[in-house]
Amino acid sequence: MKKIVIIGGCAAGPKVAAKSRRMDKDAEINLYTSSKHISYSACGLPYFIGDKVKNINNLLIRLPEDFEKENIHIHTKKTCEKILPEEKAVIVDGERVEYDELVLATGARAYMPNIKNSNLKNIFTLRFIEDGINIKRIAQVSKSVLMVGFGYIALEMLEAFLRNNLKIYVVENGKYPMSAFDIELREKLYKYITENEGKNVEFISQDTVVEFIGDDCFKGAITKRGKEIRADFCFVSTGVRPNVEIAKQAGIEIGKTGAIKTNNRMQTNIEHIWAAGDCIQKNCIITKLPVHITQGSIANKEGRVCAINLNGGDEVFDGILCSTATKFFDFTMSLTGITEKRAKSIKNIVGIEPVSVIVNKLDKASYMPDAKPITIKLIADKKSGKLLGAQGCGLGDADKRINVVTSALQKGMTVDEFLHLDLTYTPTTSGTIDPLLTASYELKKLIDE
Repeated sequence: MKKIVIIGGCAAGPKVAAKSRRMDKDAEINLYTSSKHISYSACGLPYFIGDKVKNINNLLIRLPEDFEKENIHIHTKKTCEKILPEEKAVIVDGERVEYDELVLATGARAYMPNIKNSNLKNIFTLRFIEDGINIKRIAQVSKSVLMVGFGYIALEMLEAFLRNNLKIYVVENGKYPMSAFDIELREKLYKYITENEGKNVEFISQDTVVEFIGDDCFKGAITKRGKEIRADFCFVSTGVRPNVEIAKQAGIEIGKTGAIKTNNRMQTNIEHIWAAGDCIQKNCIITKLPVHITQGSIANKEGRVCAINLNGGDEVFDGILCSTATKFFDFTMSLTGITEKRAKSIKNIVGIEPVSVIVNKLDKASYMPDAKPITIKLIADKKSGKLLGAQGCGLGDADKRINVVTSALQKGMTVDEFLHLDLTYTPTTSGTIDPLLTASYELKKLIDE
C-alpha cells in the first residue's frame, strides 16, 4: 500500500489528496497542517470582513470530515519539524511519519517589514481564517485603521474597511497604489479612490512606516518623513514569503525567487519529494524566467498535476501568465503577461524591444445606457511582433478583455494575428470595434514603423 504524506492544507495540499484518492483507491493518504482549518478560500477573506460574505463557514470548501469519508486522514494543528529524505520520513510534532511519496504544500506567510515595535497587539496581516475573524471583530468596534502597503489584497481590504465605516490612512512607498500595474492604470485607480472616497481615505504616498506607537497595543505610527499617524488598529499588506525552511534544511533546491524549485511535473530535486502551491516558484510563459506568484487557482492546477504524476500518470504544468484581477467597488483592475515596466527591465535579458499603446473607450456601444469607460493597455515586442501582455481597468468590463488576451499569449500570437480575431459583437457587450481591437490596430502601427 502506497503511503502519501502531504504537508499543508489550504489549496494545493487538499487538491493533491483528493485527486490521489480518485487515482488510487488503496493508498494511505495523510495530510498535516499547522492550521485549524483546511481547504478554505483565503481570497474570500476580505469579502467576509466587508460583510459581503456573511458567514465565515461559507469560505470553507471542504471540512476534515468530508475527506475522512474518502479515507483521507486530516491532521490539523500539526507542525512538520523536519524532513528525513534518506529515511523517507518526516517528523511531525515529535512523531516519525514514513512516506513513499511526500508532497510539500507549505504555502506562504505574510511578510512583516522591519518596523520598530511590530510585536504590538492590534497589528494584523491576512492569510488564515483566524486572521479574517480577528480583523472583522476589531473593524466593527473601531473608527480608524492604518494600512501599510497597497497591493491586491490591500485594495480589497480598503473596500472592506470602508464598508465598516472606518477612516483609513494608507502609507505606500510608491506615488500611486498597486505597483503590479503600469503607472497609467495606477493613476486612474488612485484618482477613482480619491474622488469617490477622499473624505474617508487619506494616502501618505512615497513614504514608509519606521515605527509603531503604543505601550502594549498599537496606537499609531511614525513614517520615515516624520509624519505621525494615529489609528485604532493597523493592517499590514506588504507581500508574502514562501515557507521553505524545512525544505531547505532537507537539501531541497530553492530557486532564484526564494521559493522551492520544481520541474514541470512538480518534482523537486530529491526523489519522491514533490511540491505545489504558494511555496514553489513558477515559470513565466512569456519571459521563461522564474517568478513567485501566490494564487489559489494556480495552486489548484499544480496540485492536480502533482497528484497525477506521483500516482503514475503523466501531466505537465509549463507555467503561468501572471493573470490576475481585482475590484474596488465598481472599479476593476486586471492584467496578464508582463507589464511595460517589467518588459523594459528585462529587455536585454530576454532580447525584446517593448512597445505599448493605451486606449480609452466605452465597453459597450455608446448609445447603450449602461456603457462604462475602460482603459486597455497592450504591450508587444517590436522585433517579433508578439504580444507580451495586457492590462485593463475601469468601471466597465475590462477584465473580460484581459481574459481574451490570455489565450493569445498562451499560443504566442502576434499582434497581426490577434487583430484578426473574430470577437463576438452585440451593442450590449461591445462597440462595433472592440477596445481590444482598437488597441491592436494602434499597436500594429508602432510595430510596422
